[in-house]
Amino acid sequence: MPATTKVAPRVAIITAASAGLGAAAARGLAARGWKLALLARSTRVEEVAGELGAIALTGDAAVPEDLQRLVERALAAYGRIDGAVISTGHPAKGAITAIADADWHAALDLLLLPTLRLARLLLPAFRAAAGGAIVAVSAYGAKEPDPAFPLSSVFRAGLSAAVRLLAREHARENIRVNAVLPGFFDNFPPTAENIARIPAGRYGRVDELASAIAFLLSDEASYITGQNLLVDGALVSAI
Repeated sequence: MPATTKVAPRVAIITAASAGLGAAAARGLAARGWKLALLARSTRVEEVAGELGAIALTGDAAVPEDLQRLVERALAAYGRIDGAVISTGHPAKGAITAIADADWHAALDLLLLPTLRLARLLLPAFRAAAGGAIVAVSAYGAKEPDPAFPLSSVFRAGLSAAVRLLAREHARENIRVNAVLPGFFDNFPPTAENIARIPAGRYGRVDELASAIAFLLSDEASYITGQNLLVDGALVSAI
């Protein structure tokens, strides 16, 4: 009988992975056989990592040095990185003209720059592996600005442009870059007002977003890059 070739498990890094959408993405990928290195500001990331047999680092996706530590730790442990899920926290809210300059700068560091910084850090590893994939967790406001979330809407729109530019620049290297744009999900308590806005009539489940992320990282999505995928129960078309 011919020898069976053992395929090494794929490796992904995930930020903001202690709870919510980031933790759901981690669980979804782990269930599909991925090895993981997880970063979050909360020490709860250690519990998620313990559950999944992953590496845990406490740090902030908005801090370049913490992103570098995450990449270096994953490479030291696994020898490769095949994918990344870049999830972040939530910026300040309020009327757009009432938001202070400092909050605008903080939102830039939180919502847009982590994807660009991590892409730079990952390029050598992706090239060594003959390819790789990034999924940025954005928000529906990138497509339809929501007055309730002005900072998110503005910088997520910029993130959509960055995703398309990164994808075009690196497509020939088999490096894919996409984003998911979630609507309202059950990591936050639903409100009747928000449910009334959603044609699907409910909040999404975090595992539903995790499935979309896992698909975009998989070989089944090998010709999909530069896309900003709404996962929102038709919310945007209804706003």
